[in-house]
Amino acid sequence: MVLPALLRRSVIRRSFPSSAAPGGESLHFSIFCERKSTFALSNATETVSEQKNEKGSNRWFTLPPFTATVNGSALGNRIMNGGAQSEAETSTTAITALKWVFRCCPELPRSLVQKLFRLRKVRRGSSMIENSECNLEARDQLKRVAANDILNIGDKLCLPISVQVFPTERAPDCCNKEEKKFIHSLVLYKDPAILAINKPPGLPVQGGIGVKRSLDELAASCLSYDYSEPPRLVHRLDRDSSGILIMGRTSTSTSVLHSIFREKTLGASKHANHVDREKMILQKRYWALVIGSPSHTKGLITAPLVKMVLDDGRSEQIMVVDNAESIMPFQHAITTYKVIKSHHGYTWVELCPLTGRKHQLRVHCAEALGTPIVGDYKYGWQAHRNLKPFPHNSHKNQGKKQSLPFGLDFESGSIAENNPRLHLHCKHLTLPDVSCALHNDSLDHDCSRLERLELDAPLPSYMQRSWDIINN
Repeated sequence: MVLPALLRRSVIRRSFPSSAAPGGESLHFSIFCERKSTFALSNATETVSEQKNEKGSNRWFTLPPFTATVNGSALGNRIMNGGAQSEAETSTTAITALKWVFRCCPELPRSLVQKLFRLRKVRRGSSMIENSECNLEARDQLKRVAANDILNIGDKLCLPISVQVFPTERAPDCCNKEEKKFIHSLVLYKDPAILAINKPPGLPVQGGIGVKRSLDELAASCLSYDYSEPPRLVHRLDRDSSGILIMGRTSTSTSVLHSIFREKTLGASKHANHVDREKMILQKRYWALVIGSPSHTKGLITAPLVKMVLDDGRSEQIMVVDNAESIMPFQHAITTYKVIKSHHGYTWVELCPLTGRKHQLRVHCAEALGTPIVGDYKYGWQAHRNLKPFPHNSHKNQGKKQSLPFGLDFESGSIAENNPRLHLHCKHLTLPDVSCALHNDSLDHDCSRLERLELDAPLPSYMQRSWDIINN
């Protein structure tokens, strides 16, 4: 199977004579293939050809012919099901004309591409249209194509040469050298398919109202490396939590990872009482410091969650519900836990979420175990009312705090201080080698034999200090 390849565009401004506007300028650009990633648009070099008629008007750009792409969702399902293949499963995925233009020309504004389809300015031609001048008869053979039309192997899309495109140079970086260096220091692991980042506490994962800097924006600016497409989020961590965050480096690998994370939650929800955590292909292990001590040293929490809207829709809170009595829609949520160490009213626990629900670990600790996480003032505010700093002198001997970009602070917030920060960290993550799966993307390949990636993220400084205090 031919794998996709990245495209790099260069825009050359030239002047073309025109009877309507003598001396007027028109933008002319060429799309060149430069293969560096295993998962881009094609291994073969393709050149966008400029199609001209005899009068020198109505010129077209022809995109590279559509080639088969990996069905990321189906591949992810096979990985999670131990290589089992369903009857309806195919190794390739259908793609619309709109998505193919986006993939071939990522620098074109999306609004412009969508407008071209609305105005029916995009045409589809067969492979007989080569890199040569296109006369009137050949041009008339081009058929209009809608945005949602499914492409066939070998189809070529033609765009008007007169489209106004943005310059191909990358947008100015939003980070200075110090900030770039810091973002690069967060990378725990990188291969052609994924990025693993040690998310710092206090940095939002995704942009939104009131968010100035987010990790997805910073990763797009600093961690694209030689790829034309930015890394994409696969899952999320709360703003104040920290630890391993997985991002897909291509649209295909992101689709595979989304499927793996989704199947993990669905599988655990269906077989809540028969989950063998050790055999799970995807495993996440969090470390948390909680107030108090669970009644058992280890156990399984199966407490469904429901979202409650508060303050006339201005905020929301997740709560544990009894699924037998609840009339509200709820989500199955399953967590395993194990006590690591207890000391003077605090306990370090290892939490393994078998499902991926919003605030799942925080709510399970606070409501199901009755031991809220240190620094969780949303779900454990009552336990924090009388919480006093742990008597310890280590913080008094600390030197000058390290200045970090984006206003981040890793030093303050341990249990030896007032108002400790959230002590929840994704410490360890195990997942299948998606890069290898994509490299052997045939349905005949045995996905059950994939190697596993073992990732580990060090604790932030304030949590490490709390760990040292408890151990002393």
